Amino acid sequence: MSEHPENAPLMPAPDTLGGKHHHPISAQPPARLLDLRLEARAHIAAGVTAVLQSVEFNWGEGGVARGTRGLLKLNQFDGYDCSSCAWPDPDVHRSIAEFCESGAKATASDADDRACGPEVFAKYSLAELSQLPDRDLNNLGRLTHPMVKRPGGTHYEPIEWREAFALVADQLNALASPDEAVFYTSGKVPNEPAFLFQLFVRQFGTNNLPDCSNMCHESSSAALAEALGLGKASITLNDFYLSEVILVIGQNPGTNSPRMLTALQ
Repeated sequence: MSEHPENAPLMPAPDTLGGKHHHPISAQPPARLLDLRLEARAHIAAGVTAVLQSVEFNWGEGGVARGTRGLLKLNQFDGYDCSSCAWPDPDVHRSIAEFCESGAKATASDADDRACGPEVFAKYSLAELSQLPDRDLNNLGRLTHPMVKRPGGTHYEPIEWREAFALVADQLNALASPDEAVFYTSGKVPNEPAFLFQLFVRQFGTNNLPDCSNMCHESSSAALAEALGLGKASITLNDFYLSEVILVIGQNPGTNSPRMLTALQ
């Protein structure tokens, strides 16, 4: 991220929130102009080329040693699952590069050790933050403190954990029914905190636990249920190896689903 992001060349963000409420905070971040240009189409987008591109990005974000360790552990038996997609890991053989470019970038982002403390939010108002592209927001780093936006405030402010928990508890306990609350989570939340989170929600008295998977796959779940009677996948990875014919329609696995190539070999 540049030292002065407010001076960076930005495309105006659609003020979908401000247009209705005359509010300076934009609901959608702007898209940065990255010196886009047309060039001759590359003949190879996967394989060694993709691995080199992934490593280059990973080293730039997480450093050579930290980035390399992360990639070598990604989707391995003694490693950890990629947070970028839900493609199943092979049960027998796994390649040394058992990831795609998106997975490498997600891992690099997770390995980012830059800190985003209260001083960042004291410097940039909510209106200024809303004008930053997603990549610049991500490059601010990891949160170091819980933050809160006070009524009428223009900046996020640090808040002590005890006060933060009390604030959440007051809001939840003021509801007429636990079912009035929705506990939305990210698909990138690891198993352990996700397990604790759902225990808390169920103890609170509701099962309103949607996550980004619901939002992403709701349309396909509805279509599958109508066509097949089941809203989930009806095969396992092993079915790929036993199939005589596999039809891939509407995408190129080499660029859209590179991890599928292992199963298609």
